[in-house]
Amino acid sequence: MKNTRNKSEKKRPLWLLIAIIVAVLALIGVGIIGYSIWAEARDEKAAMEVAASFITALEKQDYTAMSQLVSEESLTAIDYTKESMAERYETVYGGVGAAELNVSDNTTVTQEEGADYYDLSYTVNMETALGTLDEKKYETTLSKTDDGYKVDWNTHLIFPDMEPTDKVSLTTTVGERGDILDKNGSPLATEGTSWQAGMQPSALGEGDQRTTNLEKIAETYDVTVEELESLLEQGWVTPDSFVPFKGMPQDAELPQVTGVVYQEVTARTYPLNEAAAHLIGYVGEVSAENIEKDPTLRTGDVIGKSGLEATYDERLRGQKGGRIEILTDDGELKMVLQETEVQNGEDITLTINAEIQQAAYDQLTGQSGSAVFMNPTDGSLLALVSTPSYDANLMSSGISSEQYQAYVDDPMSPFLARYAAGYAPGSTFKVVTAGIGLDAGTIIPEETQEISGLSWQKDESWGDYKVTRVKDVASVNLADAFAYSDNIYFARQALDMGRDTYEAGLKQYIFGEDLKLPIAMNPAQISNSGTLDSEGMLADTAFGQGELLLSPIQQAVTYTPFANNGKLVYPKLTADQETAEAKQPVTPESAAIVKEDLVQTVQKEYGSSHKLAVIDQKTAAKTGTAETRESETEGEDAETNGFLMAFDAENSSYLMVAMIEGESSGAVIDKMLPVLEKMEAYQ
Repeated sequence: MKNTRNKSEKKRPLWLLIAIIVAVLALIGVGIIGYSIWAEARDEKAAMEVAASFITALEKQDYTAMSQLVSEESLTAIDYTKESMAERYETVYGGVGAAELNVSDNTTVTQEEGADYYDLSYTVNMETALGTLDEKKYETTLSKTDDGYKVDWNTHLIFPDMEPTDKVSLTTTVGERGDILDKNGSPLATEGTSWQAGMQPSALGEGDQRTTNLEKIAETYDVTVEELESLLEQGWVTPDSFVPFKGMPQDAELPQVTGVVYQEVTARTYPLNEAAAHLIGYVGEVSAENIEKDPTLRTGDVIGKSGLEATYDERLRGQKGGRIEILTDDGELKMVLQETEVQNGEDITLTINAEIQQAAYDQLTGQSGSAVFMNPTDGSLLALVSTPSYDANLMSSGISSEQYQAYVDDPMSPFLARYAAGYAPGSTFKVVTAGIGLDAGTIIPEETQEISGLSWQKDESWGDYKVTRVKDVASVNLADAFAYSDNIYFARQALDMGRDTYEAGLKQYIFGEDLKLPIAMNPAQISNSGTLDSEGMLADTAFGQGELLLSPIQQAVTYTPFANNGKLVYPKLTADQETAEAKQPVTPESAAIVKEDLVQTVQKEYGSSHKLAVIDQKTAAKTGTAETRESETEGEDAETNGFLMAFDAENSSYLMVAMIEGESSGAVIDKMLPVLEKMEAYQ
């Protein structure tokens, strides 16, 4: 029986089959295109990530990290390895002082149609030892390797146009360092001469003899044999070279040691030396830390290390001149990358009077003390003296570790700038208390206080605390209180005016302020808490004790109103320094009363400053003896610091605050009287 097809079945039309085939092929094509797009996006992202990592490492100057991102083929083509590539960056960039590398935002990673690599371009800005280098544009490619995309590297990526065998050379010229001058043009820091000790290799001998000679040199000049060997191994050293290893002051003894010769060289010198060492400071060779902070510095450069030499170093140092060149392997000039002209440093003129500075230092030699001289009408600081001091010429030319350690171990702290250190001012501060009370109307100059004995307390609530005085005077007015330096009088006056009035008056002065001087100094303080928390603290503060802390500079500024019609002027140290506007913490009338009383304190025979009456010039003065620690043994005197504040009462040409640690104010008068007698001649 024959099989028969169901007549209801129909053949599929040809067009439908064709449509299905086309649809399937279209889907396959879309898949291929989609994969291709995805793959391209993946590659582009990978290339951009490598470029970004390369640039980040470049900005950080992490040359080892950069070397891990470059293709082996590109390195092999120029006979480099990853290690030698990193070393080349270190040599070239380190040699020119490259720093602060910054890649601009216009970095691009692009691919030409049909190419199997990406083009990378970027622009770099950097600082060198000669300053800012003109921005450089770099171009290279990113190739796909088995390890992903890598940077194709060449020495063009160190500097454009630099070939693998080229060399980079830096030559510099250092300008003359500017002088630091006093107000009359006398040098306080200037160019002078010193000795440079150096080794002559041929004279050291060979073998054991050489070793013995190096050991002797190391012992004599306080250096190590390792340091000497390192210097002798420098590439430029020949048997007849002079290999410097130690600077020495012009007046130093020059030991005769086998293998050592001396050369006279220019060097920074300080005509006043110890007399102005704390203020002027000294220079020295740069350290690795200095170079890290300032890429324009190079080994062997000299910079300010302390004092004004450090503060004004950039102005004094000027700008190096020089050239950065690309040279061929034969040493021929290929191109100049950077060139700058040398600029000499700037001279800086201070308000300091060298004669006063030296005279005050001479008088305080052997003491732990300070002296500040100031023009109370314009703020010019005429002298800033601190004793004991140190040898700035020795520090600059080359101090031995033993000599330096002797300074460090000295109990008198010769490195301490006492004119900027905080002290309780003692009775010199009574002028401030008087000014506040006169302006508040609580002090009537002619009104007397009846005081019995050498000690006093307000009432039994003070417990064991009492205010003491030196002279037992039964009846005291303001003028006599100054003359006798009566603590009890001023303590009572402060209590009468009250804490609020007294603190409000103190706030008109400079407590808590930055005086904007190029000198490290903590602000003056009323107390540790900033307020006078008890009656005892209020009473103590009135005569300069309590928790008052002012440096001698701050004291001088605080006392200017009494030599300047009530106006407080801010200090300045350079001729061109701008200062804050003067203010009026005391009325002219009250300032005049205090000034006249201070004149009488000198002129009256019983005045605490009467020794100054021999000065031809009319002088106003106030002494102060501040207790620093109570005596631990009954019957012994407390430890004190002596102060003297004095000023020209005729022309207001100067105001002085001098201090000696561990002494009374009488000792300060004896020391400073010879200087004050000649002040008119110094002006």
